[in-house]
Amino acid sequence: MGYMVPFTSLMKTTLFSSLFLNRMSMMSLVGVAGALELVGGTLVLIGLFTRVAAFILSGEMAVGYFMGHASQGGVLTPIVNMGEPAVLFCFVFLYFAAAGAGPWSVDAARAARTGR
Repeated sequence: MGYMVPFTSLMKTTLFSSLFLNRMSMMSLVGVAGALELVGGTLVLIGLFTRVAAFILSGEMAVGYFMGHASQGGVLTPIVNMGEPAVLFCFVFLYFAAAGAGPWSVDAARAARTGR
């Protein structure tokens, strides 16, 4: 799950902008979302600051769902407005924010090193 977000954000910020937009500002909505997904997804992938990164990404996916999919009608039916990937990512990242990183993560190695 963690490797999907950085790669899709790279596509969003580089491939999408070069093919469909003349110039994309990193301060646009797509640019900020791509930067959040690239940095946050990489942090979740390696397990560094997992709880914070996953919480931020969960909020971003919720905002993305309500701005991009729920406005098409059927707020409570993501299958109708094709927002099921955003809802899935939102709840998976919310789980990561609550559960934390696993035993093979950088967070676990840092905790073992400091004796926590």
